[in-house]
Amino acid sequence: MKRTLLLAGLAAALALPARAEIVEQTLGNGLKVIVKTDRRAPVVVSQVWYRAGSMDESYGATGVAHVLEHMMFKGTKEVPAGEFSKRIAAAGGRENAFTSRDHTAYFQTLQKDRLELALKLEADRMANLILSPDEFAKEINVVMEERRMRTEDNPQAKLYEAMMATAWQAHPYRHPVIGWMDDLKNMGVADARQWYERWYAPNNATLVVAGDVDPKQVMVWAEQYFGPIPARALPVRKVQQEPAQPGTKQVTVKAPAKLPVVALAWHAPRLSDPDKERDPYALEILAGVLDGHASARLNQSLVRERRLATDAGAGYDGIARGPALFYAEATPAEGKTVAEVQAALKAEIDRIAREGVSETELARVKAQVLAGQVFQQDSLFYQAMQIGEWTTAGLDYRDRDTRYARLREVSAADVQAVAAKYLVDDRLTVAVLDPQPLPEGQPQFQRNLMGAGHVR
Repeated sequence: MKRTLLLAGLAAALALPARAEIVEQTLGNGLKVIVKTDRRAPVVVSQVWYRAGSMDESYGATGVAHVLEHMMFKGTKEVPAGEFSKRIAAAGGRENAFTSRDHTAYFQTLQKDRLELALKLEADRMANLILSPDEFAKEINVVMEERRMRTEDNPQAKLYEAMMATAWQAHPYRHPVIGWMDDLKNMGVADARQWYERWYAPNNATLVVAGDVDPKQVMVWAEQYFGPIPARALPVRKVQQEPAQPGTKQVTVKAPAKLPVVALAWHAPRLSDPDKERDPYALEILAGVLDGHASARLNQSLVRERRLATDAGAGYDGIARGPALFYAEATPAEGKTVAEVQAALKAEIDRIAREGVSETELARVKAQVLAGQVFQQDSLFYQAMQIGEWTTAGLDYRDRDTRYARLREVSAADVQAVAAKYLVDDRLTVAVLDPQPLPEGQPQFQRNLMGAGHVR
């Protein structure tokens, strides 16, 4: 009883971090500017988020969002190719970008007195990017080599790609963020230019700034540098509904690897109404019951006690523009079969659906999940990331406190209910890596099943 009360108290204590000052303004051209003040260090993070990711691509042009991300560093009239990164580095800063299924984001971390430089450079390439055929020809080869290295030579990444293409029948989440190789081979600079002209407009972007800044000054700079960029008419986004799955799907991938891997993915709801919904929060806690700490069920049962697997995990992320999946995966130990491990994964989930979880276990998992959420707020980058991700997904970042409150309210009955409702065979896709002999000298890659984005 004392342990239960202690853990429940810890969850409550961690639930609501001190609120930092957040100021929001939308410029006349539609650019949303959000500034979060955090004065713990003289540092600032600047991020520009475009609501355009691989889910917005069409057949035959997969990967173009990520290709344009690379091309955004290839220069403007005022800032020649390569100069963007050099100028940020000369100012003592770091920069990069990433593309996901839902968005593309560009970011810099600098001393607070160099923020103006980052905003000026970002506004310049939002409006004035030069898409040179010569630079494109070089960069598309870089992207194709990235695909070979990260996916085609990585058996776990190939498995994830096949699983997504199988789990989704109609939704564009079935396409890899980096694109199919044939589409990359046939892509031209005109495809990248069309993508840039279609989506890279201020009324399709959010500027997020977090750190030791004066919000009024940030708004002045935002208006000065981004304000003159005209808004553009955006294409109509046609919502693609995934048809109901008629039964379990299965895909097997043969690739050189040391050990097999089995991955399970169930269709699950995303978070769309943070105040009213319950199931996404219960699914998040369920993922914590199964994975995330040494005493989580999958690690405790499959790895430590029964020694069926060398590792096992689960995951769920309901923050997305499109539908979500709940994952579980494991690598069988030597001498153990995929069938044994798959059965064990399902048995652990079925046990929760039948028997539920104890109040002690629930309190511990809540404390751990909430602690993870709160401790991430120590990172300026994560603070900005959360705002950008929620905003781009169509959610209100101010619902963060609502999220903490709803996570605290999740009951054992809620966890049991979502396990029984969503983690069923008619929602399930099973993906199996069938290991083939490794060529001499080829490294064994680490698991990469949960990754969904690509960084330049």
